[in-house]
Amino acid sequence: MKISKKDALTWFEFFSALPEDEELLPRQTEIALAVFSQIEYAVEARSRELAAAIPHLKSLKNRTFYVGDDARFPAGCRSCLLGSGLSAVRKTNRCDANCRFCYDYGALDSQMPVGEGLWEIGGTKFYEEDLDLLLDVQKKPTGICYVYLEPFMEIELYYPVVRKFHDAGIWQHMYTNGIHADRENLRALADAGLDELRFNLGASGCSDRVIENMRTAKEFFPAVGIETPMTPELYDTFLRKKDRILATGIDFMNCAELHLNENNLPNYLGENLYMSRQGYVSPVWSRELTLKLMRIADEESWPLTVHDCSNRTKFARDLNLKAHEGGWFGQSSYGREFDRIPYEAFLPVLRDGNFRFVEEEPLPAGFRPGDIVL
Repeated sequence: MKISKKDALTWFEFFSALPEDEELLPRQTEIALAVFSQIEYAVEARSRELAAAIPHLKSLKNRTFYVGDDARFPAGCRSCLLGSGLSAVRKTNRCDANCRFCYDYGALDSQMPVGEGLWEIGGTKFYEEDLDLLLDVQKKPTGICYVYLEPFMEIELYYPVVRKFHDAGIWQHMYTNGIHADRENLRALADAGLDELRFNLGASGCSDRVIENMRTAKEFFPAVGIETPMTPELYDTFLRKKDRILATGIDFMNCAELHLNENNLPNYLGENLYMSRQGYVSPVWSRELTLKLMRIADEESWPLTVHDCSNRTKFARDLNLKAHEGGWFGQSSYGREFDRIPYEAFLPVLRDGNFRFVEEEPLPAGFRPGDIVL
């Protein structure tokens, strides 16, 4: 059903006015999904156009796209997309930033603790002394990553655990906003055996102090890079400070496509949004900015890899992970972050006169506005 943009707007205005507890009927759901498909087709068409303008765009076995030196493509991402996936190691439930793009925006003070002396791995709680048992009993992953929320709030707790996984030969990377990093704790973390450090540069607004911390980190770690949701603020500030950032010698920049949940969605209401494969909801501009930045990096031959960590990439990641877990054909954990679809959030893109559907056709009988749709 190639619903027209006009009809799509009419129906979504109706869906947005329904009580929150009222579910759509089957034909109404068919209309809603047709609208999401039309928006997504238009977004994908624009992405293909932007990608085609990148002279040396590369693909990692059709899992993702990037530009730059193959050797600098982050090993943590290879583990995620080609290996046995990434096991998330969780410890710290606090953060020293308050980013509007954060999945926990507005709820940072209510994040539950993992537990005194405990680490969460694969949804299970472990004491440090349990790690030998874990490594002996289960197959080692190709990589692990330290997440949730800001590790450098208590980084000294991480050193012995990092050393344990290093001795087991597992590639490890960590995410940080870099605000609490300094020469001493960076050196100690590297000495413990962390392989790859990723700075969320957007969390600090590309602060000069964090940029210098990236330069310092590059003295100690085999791989250092940036991983931040791509926003207009990051795009503009990065380009203003580009020369200084590139001079740090970092290896890669992962441009994550910003996706929204119930916490951060209110910060982006009024923006043009789309839904990818009935799963992640993202601003239309996020991946567009990534592809534009990749073109600049390619044309200027930046000395680092720039990676398109898009919703498509995350879809491939989840397929790969389930395959290595022995899941059935087609199984994936990729899905929507919302219990109820926020139809009202998609009204701006349907009202935008500059956003056009690729192809339109009249609605069939029974689906037209005014019809009784069951």
